Amino acid sequence: MVKINDNFLKLPGGYLFPEISRRVKAFSAQTPPKPLIRLGIGDVTQPLCPAVIEAMHKATEEMSRKETFRGYSDDSCGYDFLKKAISDIDYKARGINIEPDEICVSDGAKSDCGNIGDIFAVDNIVAVCDPVYPVYVDTNVMTGRAGALGSDGRWSDLIYLPCTEENGFFPSLPDKVPDIIYICSPNNPTGAAATKEQLKLWVDYANSNQSVILFDSAYEAYITDVTIPRSIYEIPSAETCAVEIRSFSKKAGFTGTRCAYTVFPNALVRGGVSLKSLWARRQNTKYNGTAYVIQRAAEAVYSTDGQKQTKETIAYYLNNAKIITDGFRKAGITAYGGVNAPYIWAKTPKGMPSWDFFDLLLKKACVVTTPGAGFGPSGEGFIRVTAFGDVEATKEAVKRITELL
Repeated sequence: MVKINDNFLKLPGGYLFPEISRRVKAFSAQTPPKPLIRLGIGDVTQPLCPAVIEAMHKATEEMSRKETFRGYSDDSCGYDFLKKAISDIDYKARGINIEPDEICVSDGAKSDCGNIGDIFAVDNIVAVCDPVYPVYVDTNVMTGRAGALGSDGRWSDLIYLPCTEENGFFPSLPDKVPDIIYICSPNNPTGAAATKEQLKLWVDYANSNQSVILFDSAYEAYITDVTIPRSIYEIPSAETCAVEIRSFSKKAGFTGTRCAYTVFPNALVRGGVSLKSLWARRQNTKYNGTAYVIQRAAEAVYSTDGQKQTKETIAYYLNNAKIITDGFRKAGITAYGGVNAPYIWAKTPKGMPSWDFFDLLLKKACVVTTPGAGFGPSGEGFIRVTAFGDVEATKEAVKRITELL
């Protein structure tokens, strides 16, 4: 008789965002008094930029002709044309020496964040920021690294790194040394962006303990402060301890198109083995590569027109973030983020539980947000609001929320 992976049975309920969708669907069936405004799930609303669409059309035409048709790629880690563009624009233009062969293209940062656990032993000790993007925790539960779920909402075998108002939403070094350390900057959900000094502390710590940092920088394009690093490789010696995960989803609107990449520096070796070689082996075994048409579209993001058009869309969302933070603060709502990130981390009124506040905003203001408790125990007492909506809808949502409170 077949046996299942019973680690899946340890997961409480459903994944955060499907649970939000379930509640929204149930409320929608009751005929809401106002049109719903969705500022919960971090999905973009603006279309792909013209340069990207043009590249997709051209690549699609190539696929219609025998002489230019593409089937399987030679390497599941991506075509050279895209990896070179990433290397040149995202790294070398910023003084960071990341070569194309250190880059592996995929179908999403979420996939890479979840799948990267395949190359590490199950008995590694994992540290996660709290609050945190749920994928980091849930995928480690699935693979058996998390232990048992306690009544306090924490998993027994994970090291939690509290990110609170008191520490500026960036964690201190833990008492127990972890093997794998997840860091997200700009942070999802708090919107906080780490300084060079803060990251150096962790890079030095990881190198001294032979740990590995999994650095999620999916929102680096939203950094407006020039002193804030966009890549962990701006920190000396990070190439010997850190893997960097990036995405085209929020940078260029690829949430429905799916493209991302992860950097494995050649210098990153653990147990005498290159992590890049392990990841390449994993990808070539389990993944046939991101579609050619999509990789050509991603390449267009780095063209002169693509960079200009992408920056205009990012500015649009950052303006939404300013509308939200300004409106909340005028109404006396404590809010963080929204400057170097597309997320606003807002405190619930009078200590109201975050799911209760979520339900209140949904049913009374017809605005969908994300409850902070869904990101971990330290997220209780907050909600996350995204800046990815339409500007007029964002203004209306802020008006409804502030009037309700």
